[in-house]
Amino acid sequence: MTEQAYTSRQVIAITEVTNRQLAYWRKTGLILPSQFTPGGHARYSFTDIIAVKAAKQLIDAGVSVQRLRKSITALTRLLPNLHTPLSELSLVATGDVVLIFHQGAAFEALSGQEWILPIAQLQRNIAQRMKTDDDDRQTELFPELTEKHATQQSNIQKAV
Repeated sequence: MTEQAYTSRQVIAITEVTNRQLAYWRKTGLILPSQFTPGGHARYSFTDIIAVKAAKQLIDAGVSVQRLRKSITALTRLLPNLHTPLSELSLVATGDVVLIFHQGAAFEALSGQEWILPIAQLQRNIAQRMKTDDDDRQTELFPELTEKHATQQSNIQKAV
């Protein structure tokens, strides 16, 4: 079964981009249609439509076409298994910064810099560190309690 192909006019109606935008993106290689008819007319796949819609949303959110183009180029270097980053990834624009969400990580498209700080893990690490510090302080202040506790633990293990 062949995937449905959409004309430029259908893509424009679906994505609300202008004919001029779509033609420019095709001409400059930002978003290329998956196929062409024997007469040279562009035909877009559903995946192509997702890419067009994503590009439009990013541009509407303030990302420049140049920044978008650089981001796509950087993404294909960072994630070489991707063929169409705009349709395969979750992207978020914050001003002129494009954040990518991929396999549980968030990173900036151009630099690859990770943007997620695992707060829960940090909290667990701090709690563990505080417990270790408290145990160390208790050992320093009351060494006889630590020895007594160790003896009690040893006796319990022998009894079991």
